[in-house]
Amino acid sequence: MKLGQEMFAIKLYELEQQYGRMQSRLQLCQQEDHARIRQELEKATDEYKENELLLQKNVAGSRSPAVPALANAQLTYFQTVRQILEQKLPNYLHSEASTSSDDKAEAAALYAEYAIDFAVQSTRYALIAALTAIDLQMGAEEQKEKKQREAM
Repeated sequence: MKLGQEMFAIKLYELEQQYGRMQSRLQLCQQEDHARIRQELEKATDEYKENELLLQKNVAGSRSPAVPALANAQLTYFQTVRQILEQKLPNYLHSEASTSSDDKAEAAALYAEYAIDFAVQSTRYALIAALTAIDLQMGAEEQKEKKQREAM
């Protein structure tokens, strides 16, 4: 297993752990009272903000130009969808501006569904990116071996 493949294994483990936490939290919260839901929401929001700050630090502190570019793309996405959820989505659901609790709840549910769909699609793209990296690494190794054979 090459270094890149080991990194993928670690990242997949992190993804699996995060998925397990999300699944457990959602299952537990569906059985809890409203105060507990709000506590979990605050906790999850804090974790999200921490990760967003780490992403911003990656933008500022990386030597590779690829890292800030990728981190900026993620930050832009996060900020855009948060703005849609908080400011625009309830109005998109109905022709007139509406701020009723039901409309906000419907908007949040639609947003959550989309976020889950996006996460699923992201895992597909991550697979493509990882396989591409492995393919390129193997191709480079094959080229080195070919040059070594030709040099003999």
